[in-house]
Amino acid sequence: MSFLMFLVEPKIERFMFIGLIPDPMQLELNEQQKMIRNMVREFAEKEIAPVAAELDKKEEYPTEILKKMASLGLLGIIIPTEYGGAGLDTISYATVVEEISRKDASTGVITSVHNSLVAWPIMKYGTEEQKKKYLPILASGKKIGAFAATEPNAGSDLGAMATTAVLKGNKYIVNGDKTFITSGADAGIIIVFAVTDKSVGPKGISAFIVENDMKGFKVGSIFEKLGINASRTSELIFENMEVPKENLLGKEGDGFKIALSTLDGGRIGIAAQAVGIAQAALEESITYSKQREQFGRPIAKFQAIQWMIADMATKIEASRFLYLNACYVKDKGERYSKEAAMAKLFASETANEVANKALQIHGGYGYTKEYTVERLFRDAKITEIYEGTSEVQRMVISSSLLK
Repeated sequence: MSFLMFLVEPKIERFMFIGLIPDPMQLELNEQQKMIRNMVREFAEKEIAPVAAELDKKEEYPTEILKKMASLGLLGIIIPTEYGGAGLDTISYATVVEEISRKDASTGVITSVHNSLVAWPIMKYGTEEQKKKYLPILASGKKIGAFAATEPNAGSDLGAMATTAVLKGNKYIVNGDKTFITSGADAGIIIVFAVTDKSVGPKGISAFIVENDMKGFKVGSIFEKLGINASRTSELIFENMEVPKENLLGKEGDGFKIALSTLDGGRIGIAAQAVGIAQAALEESITYSKQREQFGRPIAKFQAIQWMIADMATKIEASRFLYLNACYVKDKGERYSKEAAMAKLFASETANEVANKALQIHGGYGYTKEYTVERLFRDAKITEIYEGTSEVQRMVISSSLLK
């Protein structure tokens, strides 16, 4: 049993004014969630912070950190207890991602993808046999998960997917390639999307649970990136890859629906990651502005710096409330596409604005790799791109309002 399991208690009932507030949104963490946040914060400061810069410099996957996280139950946050996970709610999951990302955005996105883009669709659409086989492996961290939908010519437009899967006997033969896959070179369990019926467009896309030792599976190029360098991003190549028929996730043709619903949850994770990056940038700026002196006094005494700090803190808090709202709506079992898109859009743009201001506050020192804000500045940009660009989020939001 992981340490995290000992923190799981019956949910605390919240006082409700009958007739006035029938179902209040949870804007404050309950005691259990605070305990989890504090435990993860302490872990991140002790285990991740001292090595984050070196991992980024070497572009080294955080294998040892992930092992320690697995022992705490952090790789099975949302996985039900009957499958070896912690069985926690979405707020707890997002809080974990924020705290991990506050010290290392690379480890934060690995945690997010593993839980929300791999474990969740198996929980939601998998057969009982698939759940029993794969969820305990994911929860234990024996294998890391990856999500393979993006292709060279099919990023935001999943309907342009070219990877194919043809059923022959009791196996699907998959051919094609995927790109920009988080943990692609390191994952053991990958959710792969492929076209099983070209004649019906997106309705002909299916999803599969793929293992990296299946015949015909190959890792392609590993990309050199601007940021999140400890999260290795790669191509995946399928050359007559043989996938057992029983590894079809959902039914044939369900892939497009599975991808979209899975990405909704993934956007909550990226919003939390963005908040973690922004929070770290704010904290670095506060510390630096109190220590750095110019014209005979700390720069924190200058109104220009004070106003930047105020704007940064306000937007971070707003971003956090947006992702908490998305978590709340998801845990109620309601549709949360709009809320997740709003959280991801605002938090990612906030992360970039805050990181930019943090670098400005640090001046020339912030432009050097000696200071953490340089890495935060680089890491922030990707939050506006993956799990759907900011432009895609605006499409999701507007379509939900104008339908």
